[in-house]
Amino acid sequence: MSGRFVVVGAGTMGLGIAYVAAGAGYRVELVEVDPGRATAAGARLGELWERAVQRGKLTADAAAANRERLTLRPSLGEVAPEPDVVVEAVPERLDLKRAVLRDAAALRPALLGSNTSSIAIAELAAGLDRPERFLGLHFFNPVWAMALLEVVVGPATADETTAAAVALAGRLGKDPVVVRDMPGFATSRLGVTLGLEAIRMVADGVASPADIDKAMVLGYRHPVGPLELTDLVGLDVRLDIARTLQAAYGDRFAPPPLLEKMVAEGKLGRKSGQGFYHWDEGGRR
Repeated sequence: MSGRFVVVGAGTMGLGIAYVAAGAGYRVELVEVDPGRATAAGARLGELWERAVQRGKLTADAAAANRERLTLRPSLGEVAPEPDVVVEAVPERLDLKRAVLRDAAALRPALLGSNTSSIAIAELAAGLDRPERFLGLHFFNPVWAMALLEVVVGPATADETTAAAVALAGRLGKDPVVVRDMPGFATSRLGVTLGLEAIRMVADGVASPADIDKAMVLGYRHPVGPLELTDLVGLDVRLDIARTLQAAYGDRFAPPPLLEKMVAEGKLGRKSGQGFYHWDEGGRR
């Protein structure tokens, strides 16, 4: 198997997508304009491959082959035309995503996807010359461990594009669900509802973050609680999604003041070292 897979944005989600694509045999180009973030992404991917070898998930030769298939690029301008897949994974801002998608579409990929978790595909498709080849490809964090891929079909998405996305999910080892293009789709709309209410409960003094999470893990069999998940996703990401959903559905998705305060203070979760929990290289403390 081969093929070219381009990921734009080397944040948590982008590097995770690049990791699974390389593992599926694609030649991966990870585009990141920020040199520091690109360096950090390369180091993190190296750690992931090394850990996979230590845990017996990959042989040393397979990990080395995956690493060889990955190339870091400073811009889309350095990517050759007509890749098989381009996935945009930049921050959850409409103007930024539209600009990136226009540049990506100019490469004329066979399949163009956005990893957006809440913005309508129809809004992102505005201005694209081939919107029939565009849809949402919403991965879940951590990408290498989560089986779900939410395939979001826009109003202009062709049936052939949806079929190609479902086939891509299979190659990446993901189990797809196909959903209509509505703000928040299925997973973000439900997940953010739970996360925002958990944050309100912390602000109201109902219980500690650890006990709220423990209640959901033991009582509802969630793999992690909503506050730990918020730390893993990023409080800033959750805030952006909440604001998008608030604009679409009203104040039932209004972000809690505590969430806004923590983001303003730089408490973004695991990536900043502090959110509802403290984090270090060993994980949650």
